[in-house]
Amino acid sequence: FWAVAERFDMDVRVHFSDERPRLAILASKASHCLEDLLNRWRAGELPAEVALVASNHPDHRALAEFSGVPFHHLPVGDGPDGAARQEAAMIELLEREQVERVVLARYMRILSPTFVERFPSRIINIHHSFLPAFVGAQPYRQAHERGVKVIGATAHYVTAELDEGPIIDQDVARVSHRDSVAELARKGRDLEVAVLARAVRADLEHRVLPFGNRTVVFH
Repeated sequence: FWAVAERFDMDVRVHFSDERPRLAILASKASHCLEDLLNRWRAGELPAEVALVASNHPDHRALAEFSGVPFHHLPVGDGPDGAARQEAAMIELLEREQVERVVLARYMRILSPTFVERFPSRIINIHHSFLPAFVGAQPYRQAHERGVKVIGATAHYVTAELDEGPIIDQDVARVSHRDSVAELARKGRDLEVAVLARAVRADLEHRVLPFGNRTVVFH
């Protein structure tokens, strides 16, 4: 391997099937993606050690502790530097716990370039739209205002550019003009949990090859 890699200036990595990376799940108020990942992990579907659940809200403590996972509440403080101090505390926590993978399970905080650089191609986010459509906040409302006929969910690696990272998995569902914003969100939750779970599992099984701003996913 190494001789070929050197000849063609290739990056070669070897992974063993019994490796279980330390995983952190970050979530805000919505619980559906977090709950689904914890259920799949307890069922043995995700080859990882879930090291912790962290949130900027206290809501998920019982859910995490039911699964035997430590919960950390890191609220965003007051003042102009509140967000920066919260993020610094999050980085310190993840590094202290030797976290190797970070999953944003509807974690509604924008990560700074400093955060992203600490975990290159190791942070997976679920965005509740079919990217590149409807980036940023409230994509279901954006979709409703445009009268879309399908909604989607996208799991991608996080980069410094908001919702612009390499896409790992996507899916869509048909919707109707009769659907309200709340109904779009309800239908979208099923997509979000399935897409995120597939992406996380593919990443943990080393089946995702980032290539520029794209990925190759081996099945």
